Amino acid sequence: MAPQQPSCDPFDVEPFGPVSRALGRVARLHRATAGELLRSTGLYPGQELLMMHLWEAGAVRQADLIDTLGVDPSTMTKMLQRLQRTGNVTRTTDPADRRAVLVEATETSRALRPEIEAAWKTVEQRTVAGLDPAERAELQAPCHQPSLVGRPNKVPRSP
Repeated sequence: MAPQQPSCDPFDVEPFGPVSRALGRVARLHRATAGELLRSTGLYPGQELLMMHLWEAGAVRQADLIDTLGVDPSTMTKMLQRLQRTGNVTRTTDPADRRAVLVEATETSRALRPEIEAAWKTVEQRTVAGLDPAERAELQAPCHQPSLVGRPNKVPRSP
Protein backbone atom coordinates (compact mmCIF):
# COMPACT_ATOMS: atom_id res chain seq x y z
CA MET A 1 0.00 0.00 0.00
CA ALA A 2 1.41 3.38 -1.06
CA PRO A 3 1.84 6.05 1.63
CA GLN A 4 -0.87 8.71 1.64
CA GLN A 5 0.23 12.04 0.20
CA PRO A 6 -0.17 15.03 2.52
CA SER A 7 -2.97 17.42 1.63
CA CYS A 8 -2.12 20.64 -0.21
CA ASP A 9 -4.81 22.41 1.80
CA PRO A 10 -3.15 24.22 4.76
CA PHE A 11 -6.46 24.03 6.62
CA ASP A 12 -6.78 20.25 6.24
CA VAL A 13 -6.63 19.33 9.91
CA GLU A 14 -8.84 16.23 9.77
CA PRO A 15 -9.75 14.58 12.09
CA PHE A 16 -8.82 17.25 14.60
CA GLY A 17 -11.15 20.05 13.56
CA PRO A 18 -13.57 19.32 10.75
CA VAL A 19 -16.05 22.03 11.80
CA SER A 20 -13.34 24.65 12.24
CA ARG A 21 -11.86 23.66 8.90
CA ALA A 22 -15.21 23.99 7.13
CA LEU A 23 -15.97 27.33 8.80
CA GLY A 24 -12.52 28.66 7.93
CA ARG A 25 -12.91 27.67 4.30
CA VAL A 26 -16.37 29.25 4.05
CA ALA A 27 -15.14 32.42 5.77
CA ARG A 28 -12.21 32.73 3.32
CA LEU A 29 -14.48 32.23 0.31
CA HIS A 30 -17.07 34.64 1.70
CA ARG A 31 -14.41 37.32 2.29
CA ALA A 32 -12.95 36.79 -1.19
CA THR A 33 -16.38 37.15 -2.77
CA ALA A 34 -17.07 40.30 -0.77
CA GLY A 35 -13.67 41.70 -1.76
CA GLU A 36 -14.35 41.06 -5.44
CA LEU A 37 -17.75 42.75 -5.27
CA LEU A 38 -16.48 45.70 -3.21
CA ARG A 39 -13.45 46.39 -5.39
CA SER A 40 -15.23 49.06 -7.45
CA THR A 41 -16.14 50.98 -4.27
CA GLY A 42 -12.53 51.29 -3.15
CA LEU A 43 -13.36 49.56 0.14
CA TYR A 44 -11.78 46.42 1.51
CA PRO A 45 -13.74 43.63 3.22
CA GLY A 46 -14.61 44.73 6.73
CA GLN A 47 -14.63 48.43 5.91
CA GLU A 48 -18.11 48.15 4.42
CA LEU A 49 -19.45 46.77 7.71
CA LEU A 50 -18.09 49.80 9.50
CA MET A 51 -19.56 52.14 6.91
CA MET A 52 -22.98 50.45 7.05
CA HIS A 53 -22.95 50.88 10.83
CA LEU A 54 -22.00 54.56 10.59
CA TRP A 55 -24.69 55.26 7.97
CA GLU A 56 -27.30 53.88 10.34
CA ALA A 57 -25.93 55.17 13.66
CA GLY A 58 -24.51 58.57 12.78
CA ALA A 59 -21.51 59.81 14.79
CA VAL A 60 -20.11 57.04 17.02
CA ARG A 61 -17.23 56.98 19.47
CA GLN A 62 -14.25 55.03 18.19
CA ALA A 63 -14.23 52.91 21.35
CA ASP A 64 -17.86 51.96 20.71
CA LEU A 65 -17.00 50.93 17.15
CA ILE A 66 -14.27 48.67 18.51
CA ASP A 67 -16.82 47.00 20.80
CA THR A 68 -19.56 46.79 18.17
CA LEU A 69 -17.40 45.30 15.45
CA GLY A 70 -15.32 43.20 17.84
CA VAL A 71 -11.96 44.24 16.44
CA ASP A 72 -8.63 45.07 18.00
CA PRO A 73 -8.10 48.81 18.69
CA SER A 74 -5.05 48.93 16.41
CA THR A 75 -7.05 47.33 13.59
CA MET A 76 -9.81 49.91 14.03
CA THR A 77 -7.27 52.75 14.02
CA LYS A 78 -5.74 51.55 10.73
CA MET A 79 -9.16 51.05 9.19
CA LEU A 80 -10.27 54.54 10.17
CA GLN A 81 -7.02 56.13 8.95
CA ARG A 82 -7.54 54.55 5.52
CA LEU A 83 -11.20 55.54 5.39
CA GLN A 84 -10.34 59.09 6.45
CA ARG A 85 -7.61 59.37 3.78
CA THR A 86 -10.15 58.35 1.12
CA GLY A 87 -12.70 60.87 2.39
CA ASN A 88 -15.21 58.32 3.70
CA VAL A 89 -15.12 59.24 7.39
CA THR A 90 -14.25 62.15 9.62
CA ARG A 91 -12.81 61.87 13.10
CA THR A 92 -13.29 64.65 15.63
CA THR A 93 -12.85 65.11 19.35
CA ASP A 94 -16.06 64.37 21.25
CA PRO A 95 -17.15 67.69 22.81
CA ALA A 96 -18.71 65.77 25.72
CA ASP A 97 -15.44 63.97 26.49
CA ARG A 98 -12.27 65.49 25.05
CA ARG A 99 -10.47 62.13 25.46
CA ALA A 100 -12.87 60.37 23.06
CA VAL A 101 -12.94 60.44 19.27
CA LEU A 102 -16.17 60.62 17.28
CA VAL A 103 -16.29 58.93 13.88
CA GLU A 104 -18.84 59.90 11.26
CA ALA A 105 -19.56 58.91 7.67
CA THR A 106 -19.09 61.68 5.13
CA GLU A 107 -21.56 62.70 2.44
CA THR A 108 -19.06 61.35 -0.09
CA SER A 109 -19.28 57.89 1.50
CA ARG A 110 -23.08 57.95 1.38
CA ALA A 111 -22.86 57.78 -2.41
CA LEU A 112 -21.32 54.29 -2.01
CA ARG A 113 -24.24 52.96 0.01
CA PRO A 114 -26.38 51.60 -2.86
CA GLU A 115 -23.41 49.78 -4.41
CA ILE A 116 -22.34 48.31 -1.07
CA GLU A 117 -25.86 47.17 -0.25
CA ALA A 118 -26.11 45.56 -3.71
CA ALA A 119 -22.77 43.83 -3.14
CA TRP A 120 -23.97 42.40 0.18
CA LYS A 121 -27.21 41.24 -1.41
CA THR A 122 -25.17 39.42 -4.05
CA VAL A 123 -22.86 37.90 -1.42
CA GLU A 124 -25.91 36.64 0.48
CA GLN A 125 -27.46 35.19 -2.67
CA ARG A 126 -24.24 33.38 -3.57
CA THR A 127 -23.81 32.15 -0.01
CA VAL A 128 -27.21 30.47 0.18
CA ALA A 129 -27.63 29.52 -3.49
CA GLY A 130 -29.06 26.03 -3.74
CA LEU A 131 -30.36 25.94 -0.17
CA ASP A 132 -34.06 25.77 0.54
CA PRO A 133 -35.55 27.96 3.33
CA ALA A 134 -35.31 25.15 5.91
CA GLU A 135 -31.63 24.56 5.11
CA ARG A 136 -30.95 28.29 5.32
CA ALA A 137 -32.56 28.43 8.77
CA GLU A 138 -30.62 25.34 9.87
CA LEU A 139 -27.36 26.90 8.67
CA GLN A 140 -28.07 30.24 10.34
CA ALA A 141 -29.18 28.94 13.76
CA PRO A 142 -25.78 27.84 15.11
CA CYS A 143 -24.20 31.10 13.93
CA HIS A 144 -26.03 32.83 16.79
CA GLN A 145 -24.70 30.53 19.49
CA PRO A 146 -22.51 32.35 22.03
CA SER A 147 -19.86 29.64 21.80
CA LEU A 148 -19.47 30.28 18.08
CA VAL A 149 -19.64 34.06 18.04
CA GLY A 150 -17.81 34.78 21.28
CA ARG A 151 -15.20 37.50 21.13
CA PRO A 152 -11.98 36.25 22.67
CA ASN A 153 -10.28 39.58 22.00
CA LYS A 154 -13.00 41.61 23.68
CA VAL A 155 -11.82 43.02 26.98
CA PRO A 156 -14.55 44.17 29.37
CA ARG A 157 -14.48 47.89 30.01
CA SER A 158 -14.40 49.22 33.51
CA PRO A 159 -17.39 51.45 34.35
